[in-house]
Order: sequence, then C-alpha cells, then structure tokens
Amino acid sequence: MDNKPQIVGRSIPRVDGVAKVTGAAKFAIDLSVPGMVFGAVVRSERAHAEIIDIDTRSAEQSPGVVRIITGRDLDNVVPYFGHIVLDHPILAIERTLYYGEPIALVIARSQQAATHAASQVEVEYRELPYVTDALEALKDDAPILHPQRGEVVRDLGFDAGEEGGSGNICSLASLDWGNVDSGFAAADLVIEGEFRYPMLYGYAMEPYNALAVSGEDGLTVYTTTQHPYMVRKDLARILSLPFAKVRVVVPYVGGGYGTKSYSKIEPLAAVAAQLTGLPVKVVLGVEESIHTTRSDSAIVRARSGYTAQGLLVARAFEIVLNSGAYTDNSPQVGQKAVNTCFGPYRTPALSVRMRSVFTNTVPASSLRGFGTPQGTFAGELQMDEAAERLGIDPVELRKRNLVGPGEEVIPGKRALEANLPEDLELLSKSVDWPDPGEGRASGLGLSASDSGAYPSSTALVRIHADGSASALVGATEMGQGSRTVLAQIAAQELALPMELVTIVSSDTGIGPFEQTTGASRTTTVVGRSLQAACQDARRQLRALAAEVHEVAVESVQDAPGGVLVDGTWRSFAEVIQGWFGAGGEVIGTGAIRRSGDFAETPVFWEIGAAGVIVSVDRDTGEVSVEKLATIGDVGFAINPAMVHGQDAGAALMGLGAALHEELVYEGEMLTNPNLVDYRVPRFEDLPREMDQMLVERQDGVGPYGSKGAGEGGGNAIGAAIASAIARLLGVRPRELPLTSERVWRLLQDGRIPREADDDLS
Repeated sequence: MDNKPQIVGRSIPRVDGVAKVTGAAKFAIDLSVPGMVFGAVVRSERAHAEIIDIDTRSAEQSPGVVRIITGRDLDNVVPYFGHIVLDHPILAIERTLYYGEPIALVIARSQQAATHAASQVEVEYRELPYVTDALEALKDDAPILHPQRGEVVRDLGFDAGEEGGSGNICSLASLDWGNVDSGFAAADLVIEGEFRYPMLYGYAMEPYNALAVSGEDGLTVYTTTQHPYMVRKDLARILSLPFAKVRVVVPYVGGGYGTKSYSKIEPLAAVAAQLTGLPVKVVLGVEESIHTTRSDSAIVRARSGYTAQGLLVARAFEIVLNSGAYTDNSPQVGQKAVNTCFGPYRTPALSVRMRSVFTNTVPASSLRGFGTPQGTFAGELQMDEAAERLGIDPVELRKRNLVGPGEEVIPGKRALEANLPEDLELLSKSVDWPDPGEGRASGLGLSASDSGAYPSSTALVRIHADGSASALVGATEMGQGSRTVLAQIAAQELALPMELVTIVSSDTGIGPFEQTTGASRTTTVVGRSLQAACQDARRQLRALAAEVHEVAVESVQDAPGGVLVDGTWRSFAEVIQGWFGAGGEVIGTGAIRRSGDFAETPVFWEIGAAGVIVSVDRDTGEVSVEKLATIGDVGFAINPAMVHGQDAGAALMGLGAALHEELVYEGEMLTNPNLVDYRVPRFEDLPREMDQMLVERQDGVGPYGSKGAGEGGGNAIGAAIASAIARLLGVRPRELPLTSERVWRLLQDGRIPREADDDLS
C-alpha cells in the first residue's frame, strides 16, 4: 500500500495553530436521557475481608431509592470482567480485596438521594490478613489474594506476558539473548543497583462516568472510555449479548492518558440498567476515580557490564511491579517494561525477568508510557554511573552504544527507524551540555518504546452527493487532537478543503472497528486505514465517472475534489449525482492488519529523548527545572502544533512523577486519594524555558512517513532529572519522586540510598 501523497496540486495541509477538534465536543458527564436514575457506589472500608453481611434495610427506606445492587445480584450475568484475565468483579463477591473496592450500588431518582442512601448501607466484615507491599506479597507466608485464578481470555491479540505464575504472581515476562554470564565475566566494569519508581494516578480533568440504557434493541452505553470496542466485548460477555446488541458511544473525553483504557465502571452501569430496566448513570468523584485505577509501581534491580572503552557487554534486570488487587492491564505493562528497560543500546547479552504482583491495593493498569518510564529510570542511571566510573562523558558513552538507523533493538523485531546519535547531539546542545553554568547541572535520558499496539484498524469514508466527506473511525478523541489530524489526512487524500471534511468517531453502533486508542497509534495506524478508505472511495468514483461518461476507466484520473475525464474536471458531486440520478453517496473502506508494512512488530519505535537543566536549594532540597528540552522524532509532523502539545503534556506528566507525584499507603489505606495531598504539577512548577524540537526524516510507516507521538516525551524525564541532580550534588538518587524532603535527606546523608538492600528473590 503506497503511503506517499499522490494528489497533484495540493500540499499536505499542515496546521500550525491550536488544534481544532472537528465535530461535536461534549463531556459524557453532561449527558442525560428521559427517566434516568443515578447510582452511588458503596465502597469497602477494609483492604482484605470476608463480607459477612450487607445491611441495606435503612438505605432502602431512604427517599427516592429505586434499588440496591450487591454481588449477590449478579447470578444471571458473568460477574467478572477483564481483557486479559476475567478476575475483576463488577461488585465485590464474598470478599473485598482492597480498601475502596465497590461493594454495592445504590440507585435512586437523584444523585443526592443515591449518595445519601449509600451512606446508610452497613457492611459487616471478617477481617483477613492483607499485604500492600509487592516484596512482602512474594513471601511464603503472605496472604494469597487469588487462590483460584480467573479465566484467561487475552482479548488483546498480542503478547501480554507469560502464564504460569503462582502465589501472588499476577504475570511473568522475560527476554533473553546472548550469554550473560560470559559477558559479565569479560567486563572491565560491572555496576549494579536497585531503583524504585512510584505508584501514580493519571489525573484527568473528567472523572469516570457512564450512562447505560437497556431495552428491546439491546444495550447502549455512553462513556468516557478510550477503547469502545474492547468495552463492548466486555459488556457482551457479561450480559451474554451479541456484539450487534451492544452499542458503546464515546462523546468527547476530558483526558485519558491510558487511565481510561479498557473497562472501568461501564459493567456496573450496564448491569444496573439491565436489572432495573431504567437508564442508569454512574459518576465518580476524584477520590473514587483514584480508587479505580493507578499505575504499576516498580522495583528494578539492574546490573550492567562494560568494557574499559565504555561498550556494553551484558545487562540483567529483575523487575517487580506492584499491580494491585486484579490483573487488568498489568501483564502488558510488565511486558513493555521488559522490552524497554535496557534502552536503545547495542547489548550483546541480555537477561530480563519481570514479576507482576498482586497486593491489597487499588488495581493497576495503563498510564502514559506504561512500563517504559519504570525501567528507563534504572537503565539510564546506570549509563550515567558507568560513564562517571570509566571517566567517559555520559553523552559520548551513549553514542558509542546507541542502536543506529536500520538496526534491531530486539532481535527479530522491527528495526529502529530513528537516528538517535543525531537526536542526542541536538538534545545535548539544547541543555548546554556539559556545563550550563554555576549552580546548575544538565541531565539527559533516552528511551525507545515498542509502540502502536496490535495493528488492527478499519475506516470508512462517505463522499456525499454535494461533494463533502465524512470519515468514520473507531479512534477516540480525548484532547490529543485525533479528529483534527485525521481530518487533515482525509482532506489531503481527497484534495478537499478541511471545512468540507467531518470526522465521526467512537461509536460502535455506526463506526468501524478500532482495536484501541492508545500506544501513540492513532496517526500511524488509523491514519493508514483512513488513507486506504479514501483511496477506495477514489477508485469507486473513477469507475462511476467512466460509466457515466462512457469512457474507459483507465482514462479517468484523480483531481482535487473530483476527477478528470478526458481532461475535463468533474466534481465529486457531479459524478455521484450523474450516476445515481438523484442523491446517493460513495462509501470507501480501508483496513489495516498485521501484513505488508505492518507485518513486523512493533508498529513503530517511539523515541523518548529528554534533557533538563536544574538547580537545587541546598537548604530545603527544592529542585527547580530551569530548562526542559524534548526531541519529537515523529517522522513527519502532520500537525506540528499538536505534536508540540503532546510532547509538552507528556514531559510535564513525567516531571510530576519525577518531582512530586506518589500514591502513598499507610497500612491498608491510601493516605492521599485527593488533589490536595496528591501533588500534580502546578503552573508554578513549569520549567522556566522549554525547547521542543521536531525531527522529521519521514522514516515512519504512518501517512507521509509519520510515526506516533504522545508518550515518548515523558518516558525519560525521571532519569534526566535524577541524572542532573547526581551531577550537581554528588549523590546518586535511585528513587522517585525527588521531593524536597527526599533531596534534602540525600544531602544530609551524603550517600546513595537503597544500595540493593531488599531481596527480590
């Protein structure tokens, strides 16, 4: 399939202003339907307990209450959901596995009535031993969360770790090549250490909400998911319905970042709608959303061997993820960590082992860059430490080891499309490497993430009788600007003004299938399926024009907004109306699957390249980021403004994880499930200067040589900041976030913390 621009007379419509979202934009939280009732969730006040009794008598007498649903009411449905393992209950069944787990849903005529009645529900527990620490959960005497594992379904279509775990192991993954033992034996320098990456919440402006309507025509759910087709699959399985009877509609989403991937509260709303026969709306607050999902925290034990010249000879990583109470997406997060922890470097021998671990904490799932930031933090800091001990400049040491364009990062996988030595040179100049001035220090970090998810995508294009066009896609618009860039692609392929193109997205009832919206894939994968749909529509229009004008189809050529018939321009409208006689339209279809340009995986390598200049107040430990620089190695920026926005957003989320953000458990309780105590970046935290560079070599498999962006900017920020602090203070951090207190203690101790004190066996 040719992905080069073929239209004569128009350049690719690159928009440099603020991204414009075409089509309707409305938060799902504002939606309402006649007869709608509201749900309020009753949540567990124990981390691990047997549910002895749920007393709903007082709540049932509360004004406006319609029904109260508990786990006992789920007998006639499949009560579990999950796209890898069916183990996440819609409501707790017999046991609760984490503090804040949904136990009951109170349905009432108003939100206030539902919330009031929920406070009247009384639960009797028999407490069980709990474990919130991943290393403790691996011990022989730890309480077992899942004595019997749920059914393995693997809806993803791609690798999501290995089966065979026992005890509290949620999933396993590994990667090996070369002879690691021989490599370390031959090394002139071997360094090792333990690194910790925090548990995070991907705060989106819009909390979780869903509206479910059940009737004779089936089930319709309006929700804020990133993956409507995967939610449809979960709901169809739960309710034993065919796909055709389940419609998932996604209005404009107020932020996702991976946290709105897969099913969250949709199963609860759907089951409630079916049991009551009424439209049921469930809206969570911020604290409830934090108790719904978070990222996997990580403990990474890393070992790296080098020659005296700074060349890598062997690397070994042991990764332990704290994945919470249920499987959700942690196996894929773990697999991603395995595939990226060693970085984009030539590594003759490698051994990586990952264990994802169940604990009595909020279930972990996707968050921007999932898996890559955790491992990159460890891998990059060891590159810095090796450079210091070998007396080699850290930039030079990286250059000696970087995988070059066309070389494989992982044997047998797609070769790297980027020129990382050139990217690193640009980055180092931007942060004034190696000397940004007195009282300041530079730090850098690199990563290469196997992105794009499984390459399965379909698109439709409708050319209407007036010559305008509607493109139907399954991708979700959640603020990243996918509707804009897809409209640009369709406008380019059809040679139409953008104002004549509309994008219709994220409605399983009318739109085509899309595997996911995530892994930075939309421009690359959906863009290619949309190109194919436009080309199919063009082919049909040429055939119609040939029939109408009684000429050979080979003599009809594409032209802007129409065709050329024997040198005469005919508009799309003229061709369609001429063939149909009145009205009519042409529908083009396009599909991408794992073949051709997409036969190799990953779909593309998303580059993470970040640099910083920092200063530190030695009295308080407060870190100030004077400058932040990123490289957007995107192949071709169809919309540069949006790429800048995505890189900036990713970088600032990475900044939050590096300096402020961390979900903290004390005992069984999460102590900071709110935006006062959970510290997201504020305007005052913005770097004083940002330099966002775009590199365009047209080396991607996406439209016009593009490849994905949106996560890479944040994957290496933690490593870059820790690197700069180490150079500035002479102590080497190994745990994020680098809060003022943590940095102050580093200064007081004058030593490197966590020298592999914990046993990962």
